[in-house]
Amino acid sequence: MKIEGEGRLLRIFIGESDTWHGKPLYQAIVERVREAGLAGATVFRGIEGFGADSRIHTARILRLSEDLPVLIEIVDTQQRIEEIIPILDEMVGEGMVTLEKVEVIAYRSSQKDA
Repeated sequence: MKIEGEGRLLRIFIGESDTWHGKPLYQAIVERVREAGLAGATVFRGIEGFGADSRIHTARILRLSEDLPVLIEIVDTQQRIEEIIPILDEMVGEGMVTLEKVEVIAYRSSQKDA
């Protein structure tokens, strides 16, 4: 697969303790977008943040949290991202999803284009 040029960056902001059918939501999302054949997804675990409820989630020693912020980034073509958004909308009950245009400089995998 090779992607270059205009694409879309989908960011999903959730909590580490969020779940989907008994598994961590971030894991379920990564598995789902992989099944859908998207180019890739990366999960980042934050050290501190807050969301709509304004409650601070932090990894600081004195305020250990089991619900740290989690960010999932997915980059692919506009069409492929638009196809997955309804599925993600169903999965993300609480959090935020953003979408922006990006310029993909290079994305190449060792798999041959079909």
